[in-house]
Amino acid sequence: MSENTSLNVLRFSDPKIKTLHITWFAFFLTFVLWFSHAPLMAFIKEAFDLSSQQVKALLILNVALTIPARIVIGILVDKYGPRIVYSCLLMISSVISFGFALADTYEQLALFRFLLGFVGAGFVIGIRMVGEWFPAKQVGVAEGIYGGWGNFGSAAGAMTLPTIALLYGGDDGWRYALMSIGVIAGVYGAIYYRLARNTPKGSTYFKPKKSGGLEVTSMKDLYFYLLMNVPMYVALGVLAWKLSPSGVSLFDTSTMYILWGVLVALFAVQTRSIWHVNHEHLKAGVPESDKYNFKQVAILDLSYFVTFGSELAVVSMLPLFFLETFDGLDPVKAGLLASGFAFMNLVARPTGGWFSDNFGRRKSLMFLIGGLAIGYLVLSQINSEWWIPAAVIATMCCSFFVQAGEGAVFAIVPLVKRRMTGQIAGMAGAYGNVGAVTFLTVLSFVDYSTFFLVIAGAAGVIFFAAMFLDEPKGQMTEVAEDGTVHVIDIG
Repeated sequence: MSENTSLNVLRFSDPKIKTLHITWFAFFLTFVLWFSHAPLMAFIKEAFDLSSQQVKALLILNVALTIPARIVIGILVDKYGPRIVYSCLLMISSVISFGFALADTYEQLALFRFLLGFVGAGFVIGIRMVGEWFPAKQVGVAEGIYGGWGNFGSAAGAMTLPTIALLYGGDDGWRYALMSIGVIAGVYGAIYYRLARNTPKGSTYFKPKKSGGLEVTSMKDLYFYLLMNVPMYVALGVLAWKLSPSGVSLFDTSTMYILWGVLVALFAVQTRSIWHVNHEHLKAGVPESDKYNFKQVAILDLSYFVTFGSELAVVSMLPLFFLETFDGLDPVKAGLLASGFAFMNLVARPTGGWFSDNFGRRKSLMFLIGGLAIGYLVLSQINSEWWIPAAVIATMCCSFFVQAGEGAVFAIVPLVKRRMTGQIAGMAGAYGNVGAVTFLTVLSFVDYSTFFLVIAGAAGVIFFAAMFLDEPKGQMTEVAEDGTVHVIDIG
């Protein structure tokens, strides 16, 4: 790599490298917390004598709050800065983790697992932080390292938490394991506040003029933005349906209808808030230098829908897929074979960011989404006649394109509009969860082969949508709170 795009992650004396490392570790801890229940579920199921329906309800509740949380966190990080928001998120999540660990009833388990879904929004915070510290020619790799090592937290938790529970011993070992990671997260929240800074010395932290929604720069984009909010509420409605008697029966049908009514009301409130944020400056006219095209945000949302959305869905079903497809596998072996999909994050996300930094943002995204589509087409052909190592290799090759695509998406996010990076990242991140809900819902109606084909088809559609992405280049203009105009190079 050329000197201006290289990134020596061992140069801890470099403030931006130090910021990258302390920030990916914060993200790593949020993912350990978010998925801490999964590797300990056998202990929890035994302690509370849970039915399979109750276990499924906990799994759904774990992702339910993450969709709105990523939007809310995006707004907060743009307004208050990533330093304080990450610190608060870690410390609050630590308390919620203790609540889950100390639960005495299934209802308490369900409540605290639902609340812990909020920690899944931590990813959004670091996207803004890393985008502030790294120049455009390095931001893709830096965001990829942040995302790859952070996502590894779920795998690290799966490898360590059961062992910690067994070391504590007794029926409450799983509780001590959860409290241990809660203590670490709470302490690290204070450490992060002490060590982190929102921007390099002498740089300005740009904030949106108003909070409550993205600022768009044309009436056409305003209507487009409102339309793009609809799938997030539909996904939440689907989750409510899955928790009703039609799914895992956590609550009755009347409660589902009440929740649907609440979602409609929230959509109306958000629509009003978005209108309030935008109508005055749109009426007055937006300076040409301050304009950006909302289609950039929409394409990134859809790209993350099919990349991270399919990753969450596939990670959830892959062990069972291997177990049911190949004779002679036990659950442990099937889990180990499936784990390769998540492990690719460490390499694939930074590689996707590197592609984006060096070979063009649009071209890299299209190439990786195209590879993702082909990868899922191959997975749709796996059957019991396949050689197991070949199936594992095909899975890992597919996962490379999936996670490299995620890296390419967030190599572009900080280059759209600096002062709204948190909100743009939050919306894209929420669409990742929407994708997971969509694909897992599809899986509940079709076989595995068709499931993979549906993802491949969605990727094919989004491949063509990515053709309309404008290549970020030149400079963007931001206005500071004191009215001074700053010009930022975006490549």
